Amino acid sequence: MKRFLIAALLCSASTLSQAADTQCLSNKYDAYIDASLTWYQDLIELTTQQYPDLEEVGAWFYNGRKNHFELNRGAVHYYLNEDMSKVSTEKPVEAWLQLEQIDIKNLANRDDELGKLASDSFSDRQSKPHAKNYELRSAFADLLSHPNKIDDVLSKYNQAIIEAEEVNCL
Repeated sequence: MKRFLIAALLCSASTLSQAADTQCLSNKYDAYIDASLTWYQDLIELTTQQYPDLEEVGAWFYNGRKNHFELNRGAVHYYLNEDMSKVSTEKPVEAWLQLEQIDIKNLANRDDELGKLASDSFSDRQSKPHAKNYELRSAFADLLSHPNKIDDVLSKYNQAIIEAEEVNCL
C-alpha cells in the first residue's frame, strides 16, 4: 500500500510539474506573440502618421498579421499539450512552431477555435492583396531605412523579446 501511495504521489508530482512547464512555455510564447503584435501596431502607426492615406491598408495588413500570430499562439498552446514534435522549444522563441502550409490547411478543417484561427490565417494567405499593399510595403521600407524614426518602438520590441527569451521554464 505504501508503494502504491508513493508511486501515485510521484506520478501526480510529475504531472503537476509537466503542467507547470507547459503553462510557463505557453506564457513565454504569449509574450513573444504580444511583443510581435505590438511591434506591427507601432510600425503601422508610425507609417500612417507619415502617410495617412495608408490607414485602411494598414488596418488590413495588421488584421492579417493578427490572424497569423493568433493562429501561432493557439497552435503552440495546442501542440505543447498534444504533439511536442511541432514545437521546438530548444530554438529561439520565434522559431518554436514547426507548421507548414499543409498543416495550416489541415487545421482549418477542424471544428474548434484552433480550426477557426487556421481558417482565418489560411484565407488571408490565399486572398488577393489589398490594392495599396505595395504602397504600404514601400512605406515600411522607407521607414525602416531610417533607424532614428523607429528607434523607440524597435527598442521596445527588442526588450520584450529579450524578456521572453530569458524566461526559464524547465
